[in-house]
Amino acid sequence: MQKNLVIVESPAKAKTIEKFLGKDFKVLSSYGHIRDLKKKEFSIDVDKNFQPHYEIPADKKKIVTQLKEEADQAETVWLASDEDREGEAIAWHLYEVLKLKPEHTKRIVFHEITKGAILRAIEQPRDIDINLVDAQQARRILDRIVGFELSPVLWKKVKPALSAGRVQSVAVRLIVEREREIHAFQTEASYRVTAVFLVPDADGKTVEMKAELPHRLKTKAEARKFLESCKSATFTISDINTRPLKKGPAAPFTTSTLQQEAARKLGFTVAQTMMVAQRLYESGLITYMRTDSVNLSEFAVNSSKEAITNMMGERYVYPRHFATKTKGAQEAHEAIRPTYMENAKIEGSPQERKLYDLIWKRTIASQMADAELEKTTVTISISNESETFTATGEVVKFDGFLRVYRESYDDDAEAQEDEAHLLPPVKKGQILQHEDITATERFTQHPARYTEASLVRKLEELGIGRPSTYAPTISTIQQREYVIKGEKEGEERTYNVLSLQNSEITDTTRTEITGAEKSKLMPTDTGTVVNDFLIEYFPDILDYNFTASVEKQFDEIAEGNEQWSSILGTFYKHFHPAVEKTLATKSAHKAGERILGTDPVNGKQVSVKIGRFGPVAQIGTAEDEEKPRFAQLRKDMSIETITLEEALELFKLPRTLGEYEGKTVVVGVGRFGPYVQNNGIYASLPKTLDPMSITLEEAIELLLKKKEAEAQRHIKQFAEEPELEILNGRYGPYIAYKGSNYKIPKDIVPQDLSLQACLEIVKLQSDKESKPKRATAKAKTTKATKSSKTAAAKKK
Repeated sequence: MQKNLVIVESPAKAKTIEKFLGKDFKVLSSYGHIRDLKKKEFSIDVDKNFQPHYEIPADKKKIVTQLKEEADQAETVWLASDEDREGEAIAWHLYEVLKLKPEHTKRIVFHEITKGAILRAIEQPRDIDINLVDAQQARRILDRIVGFELSPVLWKKVKPALSAGRVQSVAVRLIVEREREIHAFQTEASYRVTAVFLVPDADGKTVEMKAELPHRLKTKAEARKFLESCKSATFTISDINTRPLKKGPAAPFTTSTLQQEAARKLGFTVAQTMMVAQRLYESGLITYMRTDSVNLSEFAVNSSKEAITNMMGERYVYPRHFATKTKGAQEAHEAIRPTYMENAKIEGSPQERKLYDLIWKRTIASQMADAELEKTTVTISISNESETFTATGEVVKFDGFLRVYRESYDDDAEAQEDEAHLLPPVKKGQILQHEDITATERFTQHPARYTEASLVRKLEELGIGRPSTYAPTISTIQQREYVIKGEKEGEERTYNVLSLQNSEITDTTRTEITGAEKSKLMPTDTGTVVNDFLIEYFPDILDYNFTASVEKQFDEIAEGNEQWSSILGTFYKHFHPAVEKTLATKSAHKAGERILGTDPVNGKQVSVKIGRFGPVAQIGTAEDEEKPRFAQLRKDMSIETITLEEALELFKLPRTLGEYEGKTVVVGVGRFGPYVQNNGIYASLPKTLDPMSITLEEAIELLLKKKEAEAQRHIKQFAEEPELEILNGRYGPYIAYKGSNYKIPKDIVPQDLSLQACLEIVKLQSDKESKPKRATAKAKTTKATKSSKTAAAKKK
């Protein structure tokens, strides 16, 4: 009989833990949850205190059978899933499904996968915390109620196949509101005045000292008047103020701050950060990655002190304890940190190494001395003006934590700080000569669109969601196509520059590109319409305070202060009648429909709305004798901002350009933009060509290029097997057969393949794919030659 069976939720974690336990322990993985609410049914009995109906998914039945057999043979079963609510629920489901006996079952938790932590956990087992399980169940059930009841409302009132989620809908609302703020923003101009003064340095050489007016001038007339007065002015240093500054390091990482910094410094998406962090955790390299605590254990503080002393000396050491400000911090009891502070570097994939380096630097910096700086502000008076120029300089006297780490900011504050520099030696009363004084027209900037990282920060600020929900929330709203992560091309803008040099004022106009944005979250028309509909009919669901208060109620359940069924009952009592009332409501227009005016040609109504495949323009109504005409909106258009003229332009396509090889050449627009078509061949129009002005010659050139590309794509066909073809793809040649693709080994020339050889490749790869995934994963692990912890994570 097996003495001890340890069950964790991931194979990588199992592999790491197995190294620390002796031969009396067997470690197996449940591969996440083994039981969940039924997929296609409501699965909640509202009349019986919201009792959930769970099922074991088909792909988990084999694992459950194996775990049951192993558990029945073991003297003790150790449930070692993660220490948060989700992990507690996994442990509880295992206990229930495997029919474990309380006297033979122990629950253990740890927030780092190290030998010491595992052995300590085994010495201090506990029971399953049913309050944490209830909190997880309450969230799961509430989200199922919202999704299951709201989605049919959206199908009926907006368009089929839509879905709604509690936290996701609030995230979409934030993005929609920010987009509307941007559209409503009125830019204001003002003039920024800068001066370059010539000053002798310590060696007697003339150097430049830049200074600026502390406030901006509102109009061009004010700016010109100021420069006119500077023509005859004397510039004198009236004050020099030098003061010491201290800068302290940021707290160690929580889930939210790690996601934000990894986005700014490494360009990772939120989901990517969590995936890489999970691999690092399961390999035993960092502590648990879902946490809202900034606390560090005494062990971490002491080992950081030792590492800093060895690497940089005692002057750089300054142990600190950070307090967690987040209300209801409940996921874990320590910040994200390396498990062994002395390991500044690790082996692993480039992504793993980069993220680990970020975590190590942030943790080490948090235990280092303040940076000591000296800031000098020089005030320069103007003899015939009440205005003054100021020049600032900053010098680092002791780098402290800055030697290791500098935090990034969304507003590029870091870049601004980096501009600070040492000023040349100057003294009070010194007369300065100016080189040029420039007044540059500057414009107020609209609020920035959210990045994934800044959206996480906003959700956390509002108390919406928890460490485990940020990444799935942001992924879901993009998968549902309510939000896209895209780029905005900048627009050219003119600005005015007045410059005083050699007693002459020049007035020039310059151009700049403004408003360009990358990887920003923007609402789609569907997202905007769904958001507006939900705000109108379900204001509570979209209310920020309500969503945050629900999170607090989950925390109360987790602490054993609230009954989960009573909280669900209160919510359902108000929510369900609102759903029924909305379904019964009849409206003259479809949700999101906007009437633009009438078509001057036929007098019919012109409108825009969400169609089955996205936003469309429509001429006519269902009541007209003739059927309405529809045109798909282009990607750069929005139903909120499109004009009547722009909508009517869409109906000018398709256009017939002429004939080629006896067939008509047509230019049209589809879901993916404008195209030309001839004899069944379609070619997309590049951005440089306008569908309204493209010529027949230009269209033929595009069609010929497409034909040529298609010819190169088709390598070989077989008359006796028309469903099989050898094609040239993006990643090289492959076999296409009955709707599936098969790789051609690199050492084989595709043109030399016979039909029989192709079918053998197909059979070989089909047999390989039909093997159980777990067996494949196991085989991969066996082949692994690396012994490092990171290798274990990569082979999970």
